[in-house]
Order: sequence, then structure tokens, then C-alpha cells
Amino acid sequence: MATIMLAEDEAVLRMLIGDTLEDEGHELDIACDGEEALQKIGQNEYDLIILDYMMPKLTGFEVLQQLKQMDDKKAVKVLILSAKSQHAEQEKMRAAGADDFMPKPFSPMDLVRKVEEMLA
Repeated sequence: MATIMLAEDEAVLRMLIGDTLEDEGHELDIACDGEEALQKIGQNEYDLIILDYMMPKLTGFEVLQQLKQMDDKKAVKVLILSAKSQHAEQEKMRAAGADDFMPKPFSPMDLVRKVEEMLA
């Protein structure tokens, strides 16, 4: 069982991802925007952080950049979810410190496989 931060601004997707990962036995902490995600990341320990690329207040990219500047958080695995699936966007995320990238839309089972892969 892992502790996962999910930052996603779309309520339906938040619920779908949250339910799916909780059904797999993971503990979830949820943020509705980038600012809330960054605040929770600063206060808690996570095994994995899942960031939506396009969020209000701070984008997933901005959260990722700030996260990688925190000495005690640099090693945390980060998965970016985005409808922007162009190769250049993926490279930008990886260069900023993302461990992996998942294009939207995706199936819940593909997400579970990706999360398990990243946590292994």
C-alpha cells in the first residue's frame, strides 16, 4: 500500500482515479488545484505524486518545478497526466523532473499498471 497525492481539477476524473487507486489498496490525498497540491506536498510524505498538467492557480508543471527544488521531496516519483501528449511536452516534463507521463484519456486499468510500475 502506497500513499499517493492526486492533484486533478476535474471532479469526475478525480473521483474515478481516486476510487480506482483506493480499490487497489492505496491511501490517497487529493488536491483540486496546484496551489493546494503544493501545500499538501510540503506538509506530508508521499510515495507517488500524480499531477494533472493543466490546473488552476498553479499548473502541474509549476508544481513539479517547485517540488524538485525541495531537498526532502526530490526523490518522490511524479506521474504527469495530460491531454497535451505531444513529444515536446513530454520531454519538457521529464526535463523538469517528472518520472513518467500518461496521456489523457486513459483507462483506469492502464493507470493502475503505470502506478504499480512506478512504485515497484
